[in-house]
Amino acid sequence: MQRAPVTVEEQLLQKAIKEECPWENLPKRLQATLSSKEEWHRRIIECCIKKRLQWNICFARKVCKESEYYEDMMRYLRKNLALFPYHLAEYVCRVMRVSPFRYYCDMIFEVMKNEQPYDSIPNFSAADALRLTGIGRNEFIDIMNKCRSKKIMWKLNKSIAKELLPTQPVDFPIESWWAVCLVNFTLEEFKKLSEEEMATIDKICKEEANSYILFDPDVLKGLYRRGLIYFDVPVYPEDRFKVSRLEGFVSNREQSYEDPIEELLYAVFVVSNENASVAELASTLQADLSQLQAAASFVCRLGWATKVIDPSSILQEASIPGSPKGAISDEDVFLDNDIQEDASGSSSYGPRSAYTHVAFIVDANITSYLMMGSVSPGLKSHAVTLYEAGKLGHASISDLCKDLSTLEGAKFEGELQEFANHAFSLRCVLECLQSGGVASDVKVDEGFHKMDMATPSNDDSSSLTAEISLAEKSGDSGITEAETNNDDLLCLDLEKSAEASLSYEAVPSDGTSSITLEGDGNDIQDSSKDENPQNNKKLMIEGSDVGREMVKSKRKYRVDILRCESLASLAPATLDRLFLRDYDIVVSIVPLPQSSVLPGPAGPVHFGPPSYSFMTPWMKLVLYSTVESGPLSVVLMKGQCLRLLPAPLAGCEKALIWSWDGSTVGGLGGKLEGNLVKGSILLHCLNSVLKHSAVLVLPLSKFDLDKSGKLITMDIPLPLKNADGSIDPVGKELGICEEESSNLNSLLTDLANKMELCTVGYIRLLRLFNDRDQFSPEEKYDWVPLSVEFGMPLFSPKLCNNICRRVVSSELLQSGSFGEHHHAMQSLRKKLQDIYSEYQATGPAAKVLYQKEQAKESSRQLMNYASGKWNPLVDPSSPISGASSEHQRLKLANRQRCRTEVLSFDGSILRSYALAPVYEAATRPIEEGTQADTIKAEPNPNEIDSKEVILPGVNLLFDGSELLPFDIGACLQARQPISLIAEAAAASASLAIK
Repeated sequence: MQRAPVTVEEQLLQKAIKEECPWENLPKRLQATLSSKEEWHRRIIECCIKKRLQWNICFARKVCKESEYYEDMMRYLRKNLALFPYHLAEYVCRVMRVSPFRYYCDMIFEVMKNEQPYDSIPNFSAADALRLTGIGRNEFIDIMNKCRSKKIMWKLNKSIAKELLPTQPVDFPIESWWAVCLVNFTLEEFKKLSEEEMATIDKICKEEANSYILFDPDVLKGLYRRGLIYFDVPVYPEDRFKVSRLEGFVSNREQSYEDPIEELLYAVFVVSNENASVAELASTLQADLSQLQAAASFVCRLGWATKVIDPSSILQEASIPGSPKGAISDEDVFLDNDIQEDASGSSSYGPRSAYTHVAFIVDANITSYLMMGSVSPGLKSHAVTLYEAGKLGHASISDLCKDLSTLEGAKFEGELQEFANHAFSLRCVLECLQSGGVASDVKVDEGFHKMDMATPSNDDSSSLTAEISLAEKSGDSGITEAETNNDDLLCLDLEKSAEASLSYEAVPSDGTSSITLEGDGNDIQDSSKDENPQNNKKLMIEGSDVGREMVKSKRKYRVDILRCESLASLAPATLDRLFLRDYDIVVSIVPLPQSSVLPGPAGPVHFGPPSYSFMTPWMKLVLYSTVESGPLSVVLMKGQCLRLLPAPLAGCEKALIWSWDGSTVGGLGGKLEGNLVKGSILLHCLNSVLKHSAVLVLPLSKFDLDKSGKLITMDIPLPLKNADGSIDPVGKELGICEEESSNLNSLLTDLANKMELCTVGYIRLLRLFNDRDQFSPEEKYDWVPLSVEFGMPLFSPKLCNNICRRVVSSELLQSGSFGEHHHAMQSLRKKLQDIYSEYQATGPAAKVLYQKEQAKESSRQLMNYASGKWNPLVDPSSPISGASSEHQRLKLANRQRCRTEVLSFDGSILRSYALAPVYEAATRPIEEGTQADTIKAEPNPNEIDSKEVILPGVNLLFDGSELLPFDIGACLQARQPISLIAEAAAASASLAIK
């Protein structure tokens, strides 16, 4: 949490201060660094002040007086505009008579006197000052304008700003359990006390309990305004708190000074849980308990957290006159009873059994979109809380859904349409998660299964809301052309329903269009006037069987929203403890930023990418190889420079490219959907990206594109299988021929059986031109898998709704499905590890390519063929096609295959080389190795879960059914022996492992 010392000397100095080492016992090295004993004492005081330590428990007590220490501290705090040291109020408020109100008034005056902007006040200092003085950004600007309007007087006398500052603190909420403390009175102040005030002071002095609820609030208010009392917010290790919305938070700059308590606040927001005590939070964060108590106390002062009161203490205080019954809610009492019942049968860590706790992980983009929702004031408060605290607790989810529902019927344009898409998707996902993915009270109405339920409350969120209406039914179905940033992609979102109509919707992640099927597809009309998804047919989440009574016992689901950037700021061990302690299920969005963190294999069930490698093009290769179907694809190693494009890239109309590590170069490579570039500039684009990352390229012919030059894709929601193991057929509502529909359903069946995708996400299918039948007058197309993504795509409301419906029909969120999900993810991890283990720089495929014995012919003769590794005069080969053949996909698919082969392009002809048995054996450890080899092939958690991207060590080509090494040496500039590149890559990999 704290800033690490910069130099070794500073580290040694801090260690010596912590051990209270006197000057005489300091090592000579440190004495040489410090000029004198006085300098050593000054460094001690400075270190203790920065850590906000109490004088009587720190090393400073041995080198300076108590009064000097606290005076120096207050000067330091004022200079840095720091937070008031409430945990030192015993001396600062009682002895020094410095109240928080006077402290912040002086701070604001210093900022005004120096004509600094309001943003120069740190976040938490500005929020606390606003609470006590009532001066926020607008009030600050107003006072400064009044001062500047006096012109010459303001330049000569800055003190006129002090006259405009408040003289009394504003009213602020005080909790009943806050403690009332006295300051050291002067004789004159004591004489001015009234009889009621005197009685109150006597009671404070005599009574051991000094809670605010025991006194007359009007008397206390008068004493506080005169600075005769101050309030302490006691926090004990066994206390529990519930973080609420950050009302009154001021988004200024973060502090530039060291403050261990203030730096803990952001971590407290993320890991806080009403079921965990302060001591447990300290253990989770591995933080100092006293500092965490001070941080929790401050959060309570600002009203951002409420204390969960023990019901027994409420019963004892029930007879006290004037006791505020509203201080405790029924939910708090229920929580305590639940915790007390559960405490005897469970440890302090781990989710509570009364609820299923779900964490929905989003990124900072969703907060940006919610901030755009000025039409609903509540959304801004939720967005600020989520962005600054990093967490939006379950108590706020129902309010968030209600605020999101106010956007229904509103029309948006431009960037606001992206906000609308994310808002509709967010509400759909939250309501699905709150219901636990269980449909109840299913009714049959005009062929649709509609949920007739109310919005779930905080305590009883076991059913879905009545309408997840991302779109209202329109009278005429049709196609709407959405405004896009580019005209490259055309996505086809599949919606399973009894009716079908066609409409476009914007996909904000790449600015492309998508088609969603909702009608019979016979009449296609232009409906561009109505682009909002909420103005189309209302979609309802339906159960897997019509009229089937669900007799399962309902579990209540509580959903927290976590911001992945805030999670990334926590230590990995802290994050693991947080997930294990608080959550049963974790659901992620897609796409996740590269900096995001994922739950480990030992953590809760995660419906999202199982590891970082699943977010790289390796997963596409796993998909293609497992299903033995996919688009013609080429993998190019990092660091190469092409002088010409190899077949089958040469002559393509357009190409879809991805960078391996998600890096962006000149706008290329960073998109989830890939970048669609023209074939005429493909060589330049590849050389630009290959300098920084490996590349996956999908060449496309003009027949694969529509008339406007776009791809046609279709998103299939996951999971594919229903709860009973069946797979719903698709294709009839697409308006495609029966043969194409049959092929599509066959592909989905293969995907469901071979991939075991028992998770949340979607599979994107790509429509490719089928040129096998040269004599048929009808054009035929094939659907092939393009990519699989894990998580909730908030950028597409329709797709999110479809995924939620699949979650309901598959009963994915029920605990009975968790074992199947774990098995499926482990199987995918194994497949992924097998792929990159074989084709990384140290894998068997690289050894076969780069360690092949050279032929005896001269090197000059060899250089005329490919890279010198494969010679058609010596090695047996099979020509496939030329560089610019329009039917390369067909020729690759129909070629004669051998068991193990390598594809090579010599600059004019693409050839297939069969490996000799001695080299063929080198590629067998993954498939046919001994038992020892099989054990080595098991997924290595440290490797597969690492954030470090594993790059391919060989060039590869997927020919439509099989992944093969691809020799393109003839296409490279400078004819650098690729074995040197492989050797360097292997050396880098070995160093990284060490």
